[in-house]
Amino acid sequence: MLKTDVLAIILGGGQGSRLYPLTAKRSKPAVPIAGKYRLVDIPLSNCLNSEIYRMFVLTQFNSASLNRHIKNTYHFSFFSNAFVDLLAAEQTMTSKDWFQGTADAVRRSMHHFLKHEFKYALILSGDQLYQMDFNHLIQKHIDSGARITVATQPVTAADGTSFGILKTDNDSLITSFVEKPNAEEILKWNSEVSDEMQASGRLYLASMGIYVFDKDLLIELMDDPSTNDFGKEIIPQSIGKHKVLGYQFEGYWTDIGNIDSFFEANLGLTDHIPSFNLFDNKQRIYTRARILPTSKISGTMIEESVIADGCIIHAAKIEKSVIGIRSRIGKGTTVIRTYMMGSDYYETLIEIQDHLIDVLMGIGEGCHIENAILDKSCRIGDNVTIIGGDHLENQETDLYVISGGIVVVKKSATIPNGFVLK
Repeated sequence: MLKTDVLAIILGGGQGSRLYPLTAKRSKPAVPIAGKYRLVDIPLSNCLNSEIYRMFVLTQFNSASLNRHIKNTYHFSFFSNAFVDLLAAEQTMTSKDWFQGTADAVRRSMHHFLKHEFKYALILSGDQLYQMDFNHLIQKHIDSGARITVATQPVTAADGTSFGILKTDNDSLITSFVEKPNAEEILKWNSEVSDEMQASGRLYLASMGIYVFDKDLLIELMDDPSTNDFGKEIIPQSIGKHKVLGYQFEGYWTDIGNIDSFFEANLGLTDHIPSFNLFDNKQRIYTRARILPTSKISGTMIEESVIADGCIIHAAKIEKSVIGIRSRIGKGTTVIRTYMMGSDYYETLIEIQDHLIDVLMGIGEGCHIENAILDKSCRIGDNVTIIGGDHLENQETDLYVISGGIVVVKKSATIPNGFVLK
């Protein structure tokens, strides 16, 4: 297989309503993760690490920040054919609608793909956290003679009700597929998995939303305008008609579909040995190369936390938290189980010293923040208490959203001095 045989297509997703309010002003792939990256950096980095250098990112909602991030991050040599192109939904003489699903997005963008030579289309999701060498996946596709390959992940019965579940034969060819079976139905869909997966009760093969298509078959399937989604229509309808391979992947993978999974994926990075390894020499995660100073920390007890570049921290305690770029945290403040995304810029010393700003960017003094997500460029005043948990009901205000007990402070929101939510 030549690297030029593969074209990567990354699906940016729809409106991202389950990640609201993080997607209120940005597309899902542009949501900041791990304090310094964007979600789109994950599939793009996996491609780069697999030496796949031609990538399209498809999106249609709030794409300005994503476009800016890609433009400022992914630069290649003038003498290279490598590129990362952003394709937003566009009106044409034959189509005036928004993307109606994953397959429809690929169909409406196909004329852009066909300007390039390739044999295999690698179709990826833009909102998953994982590290995979796509060369193994594509080589399995080629060696098996499959026309379509679906990456799968063994999951438990409880988790399996949220995914498309499939069965394979002795040659790993997919024989049947069911979309989001209920708790009773899924018990009939167990598959052969490794001893390690069996021991953890992960007996059901879930589609990861990662596909390899032969180019000619993809073109043929995209000719049918009645099919809008890969998981719900294209894959199930192809079983029995075409050779569809299941590629079992047992590495770390999580689908970041809602606030809870997003929150836990970020806090998981603070584990002593995290499942998602940001410190891997071979599977690096790339992002925009910002010129930021090292973080400055004074008088703070830090336990199981990740601190990004350019922070100024005087907190009393930071525990099990991810602190993003340019974060400022004041004296006497405690931060526990919190993802603080950081800030887009620094306020000047003149603005701070002359009290030109009532509430400074970042977290003020004497605060207690727990079980929360603080979106970019928030302003948390002094003596603020925000303690999320199951005791809080889901709600939305102008300043924050509570989702499953997690308090999400909206981007650029200002929380006044003395505010209490617990």
